[in-house]
Amino acid sequence: MALKTPTEDLIVLRGVRKSYQQPNGQQIVILENINLELRPGEIVALLGPSGSGKSTLMRIIAGLIPASQGEVIYHNHPLVGLNPGVAIVFQSFALYPWLTVLENVELGLKAKGEPPDPRRQKALRMIDIIGLDGFENAYPKELSGGMRQRVGFARALAVEPELLCMDEPFSALDVLTAENLRFELLDLWLERRIPTKAILIVTHGIEEAVILADRIIVLGRNPGRVRADLSVTLPHYRDRKHPSFQALVDQVYTIITNPDLETIEAAAPVSPQQPKPEPKYQSLPAVRIGSIAGLLELLEDRQEKDLYRLAQELQLEVDDILPIVEAAKLMDFVELAQGDISLTPVGLQFIAGSIDDRKQLVRSQLLANIRLVQQIHRLLQAKNNQRIPEELVLDILESHFSPQEAERQLKTAIDWGRYAEIYSYDEPSGQIFLEQAVSVEPLIVS
Repeated sequence: MALKTPTEDLIVLRGVRKSYQQPNGQQIVILENINLELRPGEIVALLGPSGSGKSTLMRIIAGLIPASQGEVIYHNHPLVGLNPGVAIVFQSFALYPWLTVLENVELGLKAKGEPPDPRRQKALRMIDIIGLDGFENAYPKELSGGMRQRVGFARALAVEPELLCMDEPFSALDVLTAENLRFELLDLWLERRIPTKAILIVTHGIEEAVILADRIIVLGRNPGRVRADLSVTLPHYRDRKHPSFQALVDQVYTIITNPDLETIEAAAPVSPQQPKPEPKYQSLPAVRIGSIAGLLELLEDRQEKDLYRLAQELQLEVDDILPIVEAAKLMDFVELAQGDISLTPVGLQFIAGSIDDRKQLVRSQLLANIRLVQQIHRLLQAKNNQRIPEELVLDILESHFSPQEAERQLKTAIDWGRYAEIYSYDEPSGQIFLEQAVSVEPLIVS
């Protein structure tokens, strides 16, 4: 449970929006109407699929980037510039290779103008607390990944931040090292051996969030928004096999894998001045048809339908399995209910079909359900030579996505369309084209 401390909010976000203007003038919205409170004594996990703006939100809280709209309140005052009460631990360690462990840990204190002697004493104390005593004069190249991340923790904690922000701090480590470091950090927090009032962790691991957090903030995407603000009342240390633990994991999986569910939010109401988000353009997950087929094969005759347990068996994090599930759901091959996944009649027909039957079925589902594939197909049919440049499609997509995401969306649509023989693609010329007239009548599922 959360540590018992005063309940005054440390940081408050009200109606925060973040957008970027593209060269064509189009606004790409990353975050929309974020309302959030961070309180002393809590570990808060920011959880959501790739593209939900988790890291962007953390950087706004830290003052590294400004919000486009809304306000960030720090100790009842609007935040301007860098947040003086925040330190960040990065995923990539971010150590200077030419500096020793001690010199790397001293960096934040040096930037704050701390005199040399107190600076050295604070850095040595934190090195000892974090378990690096004896390695003060070592260089990063001499350290393992876990030890390098400890240096990152020590450097962040040495400045005695009120809020410790961690951006997927364990994702670059092997499973065992990550597990050890995760619980050592939790030990330090529960024993109050680290000088921080609250922790905010960005993670893509549902189980990691449930293990560590007192609150879990689930973000949706396109644009990023708060979909759920869940209190975790399970006492530390948490047993993964306990029914309450597994029930909470299932609940979070249900929220993340059902983006159309009503938002479960404990936040302030939308301001009358806050613009309503425009209807979203359908976003395609970047997965291949082979991955979707592999998922469907696994689900055939499977008694255990729980998506969380399936991910455990496959040793996949949510960011790995969720795009495959999303793609299968877009094509109406699977259905999700209360965290369980099962094949639809169309999915069963796919499993029973030959290679050609599967291609035809995917073709029918794409032309019936996938907006971008439909648009490309209509554009091709309207042209006398039945060819269009990929730039034409990118122009459409860049009205809804960043240039990088537009490229990814186009690549996915081309991969899917080519598999289903709806259209072909010539990479040297950048042309999408129809090879021959094929019936587009959808298959009838009996």
